[in-house]
Amino acid sequence: MIPKQKPIDSQVEIPRKSIYIPVVGKFWLSHCFALLWLCISIYIAHPWLRDLAYHVSYPLALLIIGGLAYIPGYMNAFLVISLILDRQPPSKYENPHDDITILIAAHNEEDKIFQTLQYIDRQDYSGKISVTVINNCSTDQTVDEVRRAKKKLSIDIKLIHENKPGKFHALNHALKAVSTPFFITLDADTLLHPSSIRYLVSRMKSSPEEVCAVAGSVLAKNSRDNLLTKIQEWDYFLGIASIKRLQGLYQGTLVAQGAYSLYKTECINDVGGWPDAIGEDIVLTWRLLQRNWKVYFEPCAVAFTEVPSSFKHLVRQRARWARGMIEGLHEVKPWRQPQIYVKYMTGINFIMPYLDLTFTLCWIPGLILAMFGNYLIVGPATLFVLPLTLLSYSFLYIYQKNYVFKRLKLRIRKNITGFICYFLGYQIIMSPVSVYGYLQEFFKFKRKWK
Repeated sequence: MIPKQKPIDSQVEIPRKSIYIPVVGKFWLSHCFALLWLCISIYIAHPWLRDLAYHVSYPLALLIIGGLAYIPGYMNAFLVISLILDRQPPSKYENPHDDITILIAAHNEEDKIFQTLQYIDRQDYSGKISVTVINNCSTDQTVDEVRRAKKKLSIDIKLIHENKPGKFHALNHALKAVSTPFFITLDADTLLHPSSIRYLVSRMKSSPEEVCAVAGSVLAKNSRDNLLTKIQEWDYFLGIASIKRLQGLYQGTLVAQGAYSLYKTECINDVGGWPDAIGEDIVLTWRLLQRNWKVYFEPCAVAFTEVPSSFKHLVRQRARWARGMIEGLHEVKPWRQPQIYVKYMTGINFIMPYLDLTFTLCWIPGLILAMFGNYLIVGPATLFVLPLTLLSYSFLYIYQKNYVFKRLKLRIRKNITGFICYFLGYQIIMSPVSVYGYLQEFFKFKRKWK
């Protein structure tokens, strides 16, 4: 999915729902449905629990089934109803013209940085865009490519240098010179849809005063490379997007990702900029939420990033994400978050290591046993979660197609093989990788930006 070079019509109408349900009502209604689903799951899975308890003891059987079926089913049910009830209000300012700054931290990006700047130059945003590229210890021709862009493109580009390695060093160095009320962070390999910045700033300008950041929607741009990137295309399009929408509905998007997000400059200065962390954007976002500020998500502010095309790089990326989540939990405890929605969503992260461990140590071996006719751990009852997952993906697919892609004049590529592999096997890769990330943080392995 590569962005077309044609801006979209700002006057597209968004269908509105006649019955208004406040956010707190959606929150508890979704929980009630999830609780009902949990009760049904417990009833159906009782024979499974009884048989497994006979071999491994009742507490251990409950721990295993809780991690494989009960809790994932509850979370999926909560997600499905939340997505059904989600109705993002229309923007009040379709064509904002505030001056903004874009910060791009670049380390050895000679083959990507010019195209990234080129796509910024093609934005339909009516305000002034100033771009600051922070060269962070590059050893290739990144600097020359930025200088070439300064000569050939019409946007204002500033090149600065940060000799301390680390993305947080680069961004904090550039933050000191930001004079605009809003700024955007963008990865050096990320391409923007022509109307992306307009949508991102519009969402911020249409939001309450306590909103301090808006996360953009990041999708895969190199999905045709191989099977691994085809699978990740669906992860970004369905998995990550669904979580972002859920969190955005409850006014606490947990990661205003550094790859593409908009921030209020004074809010970032108030929390001291980016922390010294491998998941610097995670910790930063949680610090903002702790100040009782809110973080929104704008699905139409689309950017296309280069996803890992090798298994080695995918493992590094996702292990880094898992490690960053643990850093966030260590830095800001869920019970210290002032908003009930954020308490709940950050609290879910507390049980993610348990779920990933259970999946890695029980589901995968159980799946192997099931292939040989032993259904002690993985059996028909375990598959009860799959229809609900498929249902949530269906709702999100319809939303993405009709509300986002149709509006942006984009086309969803038919990637059936990638979807089947993503739906049936992606978690088999991701849970062990996440466990690896947790262990990296536990043993304090050396941190790497890439």
